[in-house]
Amino acid sequence: MKKIVLGITGASGSIYGIRCLETLNKLQIESHVIISASAEKTIEYETEYSVEQVKSLCSFVYDLQDIGASISSGSFHVDGMIIAPCSIKTLSSIANSFNDNLITRAADVTLKEKRKLVLMVRETPFHLGHLRLMQSVTESGAVILPPVPSFYHKPKSLDDIVNQSVGKALDQFGIDAQLFERWSGLNEKESITK
Repeated sequence: MKKIVLGITGASGSIYGIRCLETLNKLQIESHVIISASAEKTIEYETEYSVEQVKSLCSFVYDLQDIGASISSGSFHVDGMIIAPCSIKTLSSIANSFNDNLITRAADVTLKEKRKLVLMVRETPFHLGHLRLMQSVTESGAVILPPVPSFYHKPKSLDDIVNQSVGKALDQFGIDAQLFERWSGLNEKESITK
């Protein structure tokens, strides 16, 4: 059985973490979840979910300050970690190995154990400092996967856009959640002629 650590930070876009959690729950994939205090506020502000509803979807929930939790050690086997959404503060902490809470400690452990770490960085526009942080964590093995929508699948709703980004994040772990229609090429009627 796959085990995924999920960090939800206070950046706008808490629905990405919630949808990821709903999908893991539906697929019966074990989830180990840390929700920051800022994320709790964002969840209440941006969504129709209560924090308790979100926690009820988790296999395991950890306190942000519980640095001694099982997921803070590389000896606890998981398949990897997603941070959705990932704030710039969290990105900066990971880039600088500043493990002051369980989200950043678990991310650091994920990198040191050469496991997949996917960061759904939620900010725009990026300045050079942000880009340098992204370069740093990429050099350490992380995957930067900002929730940038595509439109080839002709989304009809905000859910369609959220699902596509979450589906792309789960793809990184070989989890085909079938949340969006995959590109299959232009058909003959739509092909471009010169």
